[in-house]
Amino acid sequence: MEIKKYVYLFKEGKASMKNLLGGKGANLAEMTTLGIPVPQGFIVTTEACNKYYEDGRKISPEIINQIHEKLAQLEEITGKKFGDLNKPLLVSVRSGARVSMPGMMDTILNLGLNDAAVEAMASLTNNPRFAYDSYRRFIQMFSDVVMGIEKRLFEAKIDEMKEEKGVHFDTELTADDLKELVVRFKALYKKEKGEDFPQDPKDQLIESITAVFRSWDNPRAIVYRRLNDIPGDWGTAVNVQEMVFGNKGETSGTGVAFSRDPSTGENAIYGEYLMNAQGEDVVAGIRTPQPIAKLQEQNPEIYKQFEDIVNTLEKHYRDMQDMEFTIEEGTLYFLQTRNGKRTAQSALKIAVDLVEEGMLTKEEALLKVDPKQLDSLLHPTFDPAEMKKVEVVAKGLPASPGAACGKIAFSAEEAKERAANGETVVLVRLETSPEDIEGMIAARGILTVRGGMTSHAAVVARGMGTCCVAGCGELKVSEANKTLEVAGKTLTANDWISIDGSTGNIYAQAIKTVSPEISGYFATFMGWADETRKLKVRTNADTPRDTVQAVEFGAEGIGLCRTEHMFFAEDRIAAVREMIVAKTVEQRRKALDKLLPMQRGDFASMYEALEGRPATIRFLDPPLHEFLPQAEEDIIALAKEMDITYEELKATCEELHEFNPMMGHRGCRLAVSYPEIAEMQTRAVIEAAIEVRNNKGYDVVPEIMIPLVGEIKELKYVKDIVVETAKTVMSEKGVEIPFKVGTMIEIPRAALTADTIAKEAEFFSFGTNDLTQMTFGFSRDDAAKFLKDYYEKKIYEQDPFAKIDQTGVGELMKIAVEKGRSERADIKLGICGEHGGDPSSVEFCHALGLDYVSCSPFRVPIARLAAAQAQIKNPR
Repeated sequence: MEIKKYVYLFKEGKASMKNLLGGKGANLAEMTTLGIPVPQGFIVTTEACNKYYEDGRKISPEIINQIHEKLAQLEEITGKKFGDLNKPLLVSVRSGARVSMPGMMDTILNLGLNDAAVEAMASLTNNPRFAYDSYRRFIQMFSDVVMGIEKRLFEAKIDEMKEEKGVHFDTELTADDLKELVVRFKALYKKEKGEDFPQDPKDQLIESITAVFRSWDNPRAIVYRRLNDIPGDWGTAVNVQEMVFGNKGETSGTGVAFSRDPSTGENAIYGEYLMNAQGEDVVAGIRTPQPIAKLQEQNPEIYKQFEDIVNTLEKHYRDMQDMEFTIEEGTLYFLQTRNGKRTAQSALKIAVDLVEEGMLTKEEALLKVDPKQLDSLLHPTFDPAEMKKVEVVAKGLPASPGAACGKIAFSAEEAKERAANGETVVLVRLETSPEDIEGMIAARGILTVRGGMTSHAAVVARGMGTCCVAGCGELKVSEANKTLEVAGKTLTANDWISIDGSTGNIYAQAIKTVSPEISGYFATFMGWADETRKLKVRTNADTPRDTVQAVEFGAEGIGLCRTEHMFFAEDRIAAVREMIVAKTVEQRRKALDKLLPMQRGDFASMYEALEGRPATIRFLDPPLHEFLPQAEEDIIALAKEMDITYEELKATCEELHEFNPMMGHRGCRLAVSYPEIAEMQTRAVIEAAIEVRNNKGYDVVPEIMIPLVGEIKELKYVKDIVVETAKTVMSEKGVEIPFKVGTMIEIPRAALTADTIAKEAEFFSFGTNDLTQMTFGFSRDDAAKFLKDYYEKKIYEQDPFAKIDQTGVGELMKIAVEKGRSERADIKLGICGEHGGDPSSVEFCHALGLDYVSCSPFRVPIARLAAAQAQIKNPR
């Protein structure tokens, strides 16, 4: 029987093996093939990671044997030996998932050092400072990542040492200082773990590979995966690579570079580096690095080689590259390359430029941009009118564009809690770490004292489209005391701060924000998307203002107008309440007569904004008690206002109270009980359509949607009222206009009997919010309380209200599509739940053969691009 291969040398792999070797490993293999100077190593595959979890979180003996075999081959390649005192081989151990997950999983550097090897290294290199600096870094990383000893305990020891020696930077500590630091680190390790720091390099290696596998399931990685639709069963590979050292003195260094500017998309090499440092120093933001252009001044020969390799990699991968490099005593090495994270503005410019440069086709360019990124293009900027009267109190690095304003949160946990309570916060930290991911998601913006444009905060913020200013050394932050000192002011958690991720400017005040204008590269790129996609994109809009906004963003009509949202305005709620407390049909009609002109006016304004595009109007859906007050004092006040007794109103409130409103007297059931509501709404829809047709010349074809249907007789009853009322209105106006009557598919029974329902329905719109609630048996509002437990225990990977559950809810949709079309071949099919703006759900709707998706106005561009990508991947 053939033995399964779980470990590959770099030279045994290639780019097409990304699913097995992970993105980083596949690229290292490809770079090796291209002849790029890459420190050699081997990859433990994603399949080995999955087997680790299958085997109860243990690496099997067969995989350990393969690791040792490849380690022996690496020793031959390098001419060095693991644990040897003459030529010690040191390695880095890094994660490498299929897709880039910056900072979400763990890394260990300088592995292979022990008490004997460090002495040998000091002697061999004639550089004891370098040797002990490497050893103290290894002890700290291994203790933190592998053994779970908090990093801050080691940082405190470093700070103590610097204070004792009267120095400011780590680089000012001498070889003897670092040697003493190693002693203190090992003592801390023994105190925490009750045993000496491990000395066998092979044990260190297996423990570290285990830790990287384990980090695939750490909380920050799980949150990142859910945010970016990365399946949990993909696993991560582990890359074991020969160490090269940027901390050997001033002829050595390390850096991160991009082949184009990740913030603006400018076609110029962009990056930062530090001399006499290791890679973690640049990414972690402990020291503020130099711009890459400075390297050209310091060492033109190395820079020329570096520039040539960067250009080679971009041309080979046909995309902007994010690279890590190290210079060891004047020799350049590339440690990794990957398609670079970039801002949405930059992504669009790079995609368009690559097409114009002949490197990509339009279809290939469309696949290079993550649809979710477009969301950041639509986020606010500071109001120019307000900028005349503001004072810049400090300036950092413009790490991720946009503007953010909020109260200061000094920790990720605080940001998360306060945001959940409805506050707008800006996360202010000395530096962020991967553990801060949930706080970074919750915050409106991110501000750090340390770190450069390629620090953890910058990279993650850019990927999320969140405004970020990094490396602002002018700030003095005390996370313990929750204070921020800047420009002579002391700010606390109650103070507002505003940051501009495009300029790096910081303001100690609240500044109003405004919506951005969309043009240029966005228009070109989205034009390509619109040429490509087959799926139409509509919007969910309840007001004329939302409609105008959505049309600006490219909406091709309204897929859902929730008419009840028009009733909550201050000038309308009184008439709605009058209708609800009415005891007779006549009283109810009198109240509805007051609402009629309001609804008609709204519909007319929306039809005008649509300029002939279609609009689906959903009739009243929520239970009536939602329009009435719940608190005692509010009931008393309303009774007085309506000139009825408190007892009478209280009795109505109690009568309308429902034990389970989600499944109660709502939707089409209201029209069955109170047909006059459907009459009024039909009249408003048809009269508005005729008015706009006569006044503006737009051919409006109203689409009237009856909600919450589960039985054809329900639909027929309400549809008959709609048709009869529409005929009456058209007769009164002397004008005939076409209109459609359809239903929402949001009850499982409707999906299962869709062929029968299609006898009366001219269109279906999947209300996936309610269909998900009904299918899972829990409400969207209540589920938030327990879904986090489901994520932690791996029962669910995704929120079913954010991404369509294709197995259950999706199967019901598929049944409804097939049955609906079997009865009515030309039935129009769409989706109007908020899933309509989720890229993976849009792709599913495309595959189902729907005619359109509908989503909120700000998600329309996301849906347009997702629909184009779905067509490229799965043409129809």
